[in-house]
Parts: sequence; structure tokens; C-alpha cells
Amino acid sequence: MNQLDIQTVFASARQPEQQHFQHWVDAVLDGINRDTEIVIRIVDEQESASLNRQYRHKHGPTNILSFPFEMPAIEGLELNLLGDLVVCAPVLEKEAREQNKHLADHWAHIIVHGVLHLLGYDHIDETEAELMESKEIAILQTLNITNPYHR
Repeated sequence: MNQLDIQTVFASARQPEQQHFQHWVDAVLDGINRDTEIVIRIVDEQESASLNRQYRHKHGPTNILSFPFEMPAIEGLELNLLGDLVVCAPVLEKEAREQNKHLADHWAHIIVHGVLHLLGYDHIDETEAELMESKEIAILQTLNITNPYHR
């Protein structure tokens, strides 16, 4: 079972409900044969910018930050924590408006994107980006969401 801890630091009137987050996370983790735990923290632009500067050395807020859990090397210790996702609701809402996307679809895409990061996917180089994007597109199709990369 995939357990979520939703921490709402910034409350958005159009923020998805718990069951939506659960549905999107479950779609990414379908076929993984172990229990998982993920923290999703909804923040404002100030917290996002602070974390982005501290951990990525980049200026300004970003839509999502992913922090994969690194298991300490302690014999016999078993934890199901995949990691934390930090979503900046104001940035996400602004992007959806600017890109003419349905807000719920953009939320789904960003959560799928973040969970894939927790699983080790990345988009640093072109080959990795193509693999990650194709995975995102396939997962989103199972959710009846169109390809977010079509312009």
C-alpha cells in the first residue's frame, strides 16, 4: 500500500483532495511490489525559493522539488519511505494558466513527475529526459490526461 502524508503549508482553493494525490501516486507505483510512503508538502513561493536555493543552488521558486530518501546503512533496518515532494501551489497554478492546461491535469503531471524522480528517473541529459517524459506520458494516459509536452 502506498501511504501519503499531505502537509498543507499553503492552502490553495483549487488544491486537489487527498484521494486525487493517492490516485496519481498509485498510477506511478503500479507494479511495484512493496509498501511505500511519500510526503507531499504544499508550500508557498517563499518556502519553494528557499529550498530551491539551498538544495539546487537556483534562484526563485519552482513547481516541484523531489527529495529521495537515502536509506542509512543499518543492518536490519527496513523503511518504506521513498522520499518527499515539495509542491509550490502558486507556481503550479501560474504555469497552468500560462500554458492553457487544466489545473487538475497539471497537478497530476507534476506529482507523476516528482514520484518518478523519487524512483531515480531524471532529465539531466537528453536520453534521460526522453525516457522520463515517455514514462510520464504513458502514466498520464492511464489517467486519461493528454500528453503535457504537446504544444
